[in-house]
Amino acid sequence: MADLDSLAAAISALGESIRTLKTSESPDKAAIGAAVAELVAKKKEYSEANGGIGIDGKTVEDGNNSKKKEAKGPAKQVQAADSVNAQKKAAKKAAKKAAATVVKSGGGEAKKDKDGNGDAASATTAPAETAPVKEEVKSTASKSSNPVALSSSKNIPLQTVGAPASLEPLQVSINPNLPLTLRPIVALSVACLTDTAIDLKITSDHKRVTTALGLQGGNIVSGDLAMARYLARRACETTNGTSSSSAIASLYPDKEDSIAAAMIDMWIDYAVSLQRLDAEQRLKAVAMTVEHSLQSSQQTYLVGQSLTLADLAVFSAAGFPTQASDLLATKHSLPQQFTATKRWMTMLAMHPALQEATQLCIGIHGDEAVFDVSQTIEPLVAGMSPLEGAIVGRVVTRFPPEPSGYLHIGHSKAVLLNDYYARRYQGRLLLRFDDTNPSKEKAEFEESIVVDLAALGVKPDVVSYTSDYFIAIQGYARQLILGGLAYMDDTPQEQMKIERGDRVESKHRQQTPGEAMQYFEIMCSGSDEGSKWCLRAKIDMASDNGTMRDPVLFRQNLTPHHRSGSKYYAYPTYDLACPIVDSLEGVSHALRTTEYNDRDEQYQWIQAALGLRRVRIHAFSRVNFVNTVLSKRKLTWFVEQGLVSGWDDPRFPTVRGVVRRGLDVSALRAFMLSQGASRRVVNMDWTVFWSENKKEIDKVAKRFMAIDKEFNVKLTITNGPTESDFAFVETPCHPKDPSLGSRAVRLSNKILLEAADVEGVVVGEAIVLMRWGCFKITQVDGGLTAEYVPDGDFKLAKRKLSWVPAVHDAVPVSMYEFDNLVSKDRLDEDDKFEDHVNPNTLAITDLIGDAGLKTLCEHDIIQLERRGYFRVDRPYMSQDKPLILFTVPDGKTKSMSGQAGKLAHR
Repeated sequence: MADLDSLAAAISALGESIRTLKTSESPDKAAIGAAVAELVAKKKEYSEANGGIGIDGKTVEDGNNSKKKEAKGPAKQVQAADSVNAQKKAAKKAAKKAAATVVKSGGGEAKKDKDGNGDAASATTAPAETAPVKEEVKSTASKSSNPVALSSSKNIPLQTVGAPASLEPLQVSINPNLPLTLRPIVALSVACLTDTAIDLKITSDHKRVTTALGLQGGNIVSGDLAMARYLARRACETTNGTSSSSAIASLYPDKEDSIAAAMIDMWIDYAVSLQRLDAEQRLKAVAMTVEHSLQSSQQTYLVGQSLTLADLAVFSAAGFPTQASDLLATKHSLPQQFTATKRWMTMLAMHPALQEATQLCIGIHGDEAVFDVSQTIEPLVAGMSPLEGAIVGRVVTRFPPEPSGYLHIGHSKAVLLNDYYARRYQGRLLLRFDDTNPSKEKAEFEESIVVDLAALGVKPDVVSYTSDYFIAIQGYARQLILGGLAYMDDTPQEQMKIERGDRVESKHRQQTPGEAMQYFEIMCSGSDEGSKWCLRAKIDMASDNGTMRDPVLFRQNLTPHHRSGSKYYAYPTYDLACPIVDSLEGVSHALRTTEYNDRDEQYQWIQAALGLRRVRIHAFSRVNFVNTVLSKRKLTWFVEQGLVSGWDDPRFPTVRGVVRRGLDVSALRAFMLSQGASRRVVNMDWTVFWSENKKEIDKVAKRFMAIDKEFNVKLTITNGPTESDFAFVETPCHPKDPSLGSRAVRLSNKILLEAADVEGVVVGEAIVLMRWGCFKITQVDGGLTAEYVPDGDFKLAKRKLSWVPAVHDAVPVSMYEFDNLVSKDRLDEDDKFEDHVNPNTLAITDLIGDAGLKTLCEHDIIQLERRGYFRVDRPYMSQDKPLILFTVPDGKTKSMSGQAGKLAHR
C-alpha cells in the first residue's frame, strides 16, 4: 500500500508549485498543465490507497464515472468544470442565505430590552453576504495544503492523514517546516487564554503532515481549529465554579449560549473558506469583511463583548500578524479607510496570550519572536536553551534559598541561570527566602546569602520572604479544605510513610470539610492536641508518582520564627508555599532541578486546584562534583569536627569557599551557563571547572617569582651588581598584556635558585634567568657560579629558571596547598562519608619572594612563574606576618615545572 504521509506531502508540494507558477510574471501554461495533471494523478492514487476517501476527507467518485468523464474530450471537460463551478457557486449562495437567515432570526439588529441594552451575540454582524471577495475558478491544486483545515466544520468528522505516530494525552505535535498559520496557533492561543498551555507537551515532528493533539485513550485530533475547540471545552470543564470560568466559557460558549456558539461557528467556517485563496487575497477578504462587521455592530470583537474563537480564527486567516514586522506590513498593505480592521488587528497582535502562543509555535524550531522592534535580545550563550513561551520584558524568575546554611557551588548554578534569563529577557529576578521551617533557619544565613550573591555579581530586583505570605497561605489551605481537596491526619509519621509507599489511604481521608477545618484550627492554635495533626492534600493515593499520594501541606512547629517570633504555631511545607507564592509574586518561569521532576506534577496540581495563575517550569540538572559533598548536614559535620576553619574554608564547596580559593566569577558564570541546557545529572571533575577558571585568571594574573626557602641553591654571578648597587631591570607585569604595566626587578650578584632546577648542571652550560638574561655556568663544585652573557642566545639554553635576589629585605611568603576533603570520587548511598575523609588536605610551604610581592592586596590573583597561580589571602605586613598565598588549581594534573608541591597537584 502507498505511504499516505508521503502522498499527502507530495500533493501539498504540487499545490504550492502550481500556485508559484500561476503567480509568476509570465506563467508557463504547459508547465501548469503538467503539474495539474500530476496533482490529479496523485490525488487519485491517494484516494485509492485510503479506501475511497480523498485528501480533503470527502468520498471520491467511482473510478468508472471518472473514466466516462475523461472520454468526453476537452470540450466536455470544460462543460463539466463549468457545471461543477456553477454548483459550487449555488451551494455557496445557499449557505450565505442560510447564514443571513440565522442572523435575522437572532435579530440582525440587537434586540433591545426596555433599558435599551442589546444581546451581545445577537448584535454581532455576520460576514457580509456582499463582501467584495473576488471569486475565481481555481483548480483543486490551489486549495490549502492542509486537508484538515478545509474539513474542520464542527459536524464533519476529521480524517487523519496516514498513520501518525501515537501521542500522549495533551501532547501537541508540530511540523516545524510548516508556516505559522498551519501550526496550532489558534489552539495554543486558546490554551494561553485559558491558562492551560502549561498542561501541553509541545513537540516537533518533521514527518507529521498536519498538527495534532493527543487525547485520552490513544485518540488524536488533527487540525488547528478542531484542537482549539477541544481545548476551549476542556478549559470550561476544568474551571467550573472558579472566578475565571465565565471568561473562559465566553471564548467558545458551545452549550452555554447556542446563539453565540452559532455565530462563532459561522465565523470559523468563513475563515476556513478563505483557505482556497492566496495570502494576499485572504487578507483583503478579511479586511473588508471585518471592517463591515465591526463598523455595523459598533463592537470591539466579532462576537459578543470579549475575545472569542471567531476573532482567533479570522485573525489566523489574515496571517496571525502578531510579530512587529508582520503587523507593520499587514497594516501598511491595507487602505487607510480600514480603521476598524487595523484597530482590531493591533489589539489582537498586542494581546499577551496571543504573543505567547506565537512564541510557543515558532519556538519549536528554536526561533524567537520579535514583538517590539525597539527591544533587542542577545543571542543565547552556547549551551543555553530558550525559555519556553518567554517574551522580552515579561520574564520573571526567582531564586528561593532556604536560610538554613551557606550557599554552595550547586546553588550557584541555580542563581546564575535565573539571573541570566532575567537579564537576557529584560525581566526581573526575585530573591525569596523560603523561611518556612523555623527549626533550621537563622538571620545569619540570610545575611550570608546576600553577601554571597553579591560576590557572584548577582543583584536581585526584589527581595521577599515566604513568611510575608503566611496569612495568605493559610487562607489557601482553608480553601483546599472547604473544597474537599485536603484533610487533617494524625497518622504517625513513620506509619504514614509506609502507607504512602503501599498506597494505603489514611483512615481520615473521607473526613468532612467541617471536621478537617476544626482540626486545622486546633493545629494552628499551638495546643498539644494540635501537635499530632497535619494537613494533607487529597490527590491520588493510587498514583505511580509518589509525591501525588496525599502529601503533607501544613505542620505544627512551636519554635519561634526568626522574623515573626511566636505569631504562628503551624507552618506550610515548601510543597504548598512555593507554588502559591510563585504565582502571587508574578513568576513566569520557575527554574527547578531535575530532582524535582516528580514534584512538578504536584506543583501544577496545587496551582490548578486553587485557581491560581499557572507558572511554567523549566528544568535543569543539578551540578555535582567528584570528591565532594554538598549536603548541608555533611558540611556542618566538617565544621563541627574542626576539620576545616569554617564555612569559607578554601577546601569547602561553598560559594565563599571557592571564591576564597581563587575562583573568578566570570569563569564560574561561563562554566555554569555552558552546563545550563543539560538535564542529565553528572559528577563533574574539578579539573574541568578549574581549567575554565585558569583561562580567565591568566588574562589578569601579574607575574612574580619566589623560591623555596628550604630547598634552594645560591648562585654567584661574577660580573653582576652587588646588593649595595641597588640595580634594577624593568619588566612587564604580564608578557601578553602591556596594559597591566611594568615593574622593577632587583638584580644582585648573589641569587637563589630552586634546588631541583640545577640538578645535573655542568660547567659551560648556558642558562636563562627569567626577566634578566643569558648566563654561562663557570663553576659547579665548591659553589655554583656563572657569568652574565649580554649577547647570549636564548635558544641555546635548555634551562629557563625562576630566581630571586639573595638580599636582606626579601619577602617572606607562606604558600598554602589544598586537597579534596573526601577521598572517594563518588559516594554511594550505602557509604558513610565519615569513612572516606581525607586526613591530609593542607600543606604549607615557606618561600622567599621578590620585592614586587609587597605591593599585592587581598584577593589579588598572581602567577609565581614556573610554580602556578595563587590568590592573595593576606598581603605582606612584616617579616613576622608574611604574605599568604592560596594555590589556585589550573585544571592540570602536573605542575608547571618540576617544582612539585607537598600535595597532589589538583
